[in-house]
Amino acid sequence: MDHAWTRLLSLDLPCGQSAFLWGARKTGKSTLLRTAFPQSLTYDFLKTDLALSFGARPALLREQLLARSAAELNRPIILDEVQKVPGVLDEVHWLIEHRGLRFILCGSSARKLKRGRANLLGGRAWRFEMFPLVTAEFPAADGPHGRFDLLRALNHGLLPSHYLSSHPRRSLEAYVRDYLKEEVFDEGLTRNVPAFSRFFEAVGYSHGELVNYANIARDCGVDAKTVKEYFQILCDTLLGRLVTPYKKRQERQVISKAPKFYLFDVGVAGTLTKRHLAEPRGEPFGRALEHLVFMELAAHASYRELGYDICFWRTKAGAEVDFVLGPGEVAIEVKGSSRVDDRELRSLALFRETHRPRLSLVVCNEPEERIVGGVRIVPWRLFFDELWNGHIISG
Repeated sequence: MDHAWTRLLSLDLPCGQSAFLWGARKTGKSTLLRTAFPQSLTYDFLKTDLALSFGARPALLREQLLARSAAELNRPIILDEVQKVPGVLDEVHWLIEHRGLRFILCGSSARKLKRGRANLLGGRAWRFEMFPLVTAEFPAADGPHGRFDLLRALNHGLLPSHYLSSHPRRSLEAYVRDYLKEEVFDEGLTRNVPAFSRFFEAVGYSHGELVNYANIARDCGVDAKTVKEYFQILCDTLLGRLVTPYKKRQERQVISKAPKFYLFDVGVAGTLTKRHLAEPRGEPFGRALEHLVFMELAAHASYRELGYDICFWRTKAGAEVDFVLGPGEVAIEVKGSSRVDDRELRSLALFRETHRPRLSLVVCNEPEERIVGGVRIVPWRLFFDELWNGHIISG
């Protein structure tokens, strides 16, 4: 269903180069690969019979590929949902080394491979990650799948099928339930299913806030160490990311340890928090917009191969800057209001005095850009355009 978008992720592999492509379910990995490599041999291990056959006898991969023509083997060979058959990675390694074949190994989580000490090819494969849709992938023209719709994105999320869905709530609830079952429980990533389910519900209430491991542990009936492991499971299965505090130097009055956590998709977060936005205003809208900005930044850093850090800055007195990019180069506050007043600029002003960022921004719902005391107040659409055009941060 994501035919309406031209995805930004480019898998331009030089001769002899293989790659891992990771991404949460339904981000569009398989569609991207079919579009980019329509003639490539593909093994889809989501098919039970295929996964069982190759899981029981990984050498089948080598035997079948060596029977193929040179023309077929000259293209990248795609192994989809490769985490379900970790044993084939030894065969992939051999085929890369001894036959010079190229592979694209696609999946939604490397955690099972790492825990099972599977062969991750020792640097022989580049790593790519697929994200939900970003604003730059939407066509500029109006139309049924055209021009980015902010409220639709915040309510439906940006997985292609969910964004287009006429029943987003049901689709999102099924997605969350099936993801936990297939990625976490069926793969044996946790033994305490009830505790992890309670933890996942608690994530919704603390989403985008400082993570308090002790409080969440108390709610879930486990210890704080287990909660930290649960967060790592979410990160490894690409369901979310921990954002660490910015600390260029030792500052006694600045929080330096507790991270924040953001789920990978704003629609999934809305499902957990039972949020529905009827209009672009209010605190829930502001929190959702902040989450969307984080999603765009994470995808931008990856797709543009810039790899800059995304941190936050917060003092013990409560002053906070939502996102600090790179080594303090860009400071970003996100506000859901259609009119940002001077009081809402105090945290940025304090950060500017201390760290002297090159660029200070408030991303908001105002209709026009303006500048107050060296801080750019930028409409969200203009911010996203400038981000993808390289005007916010570049290499």
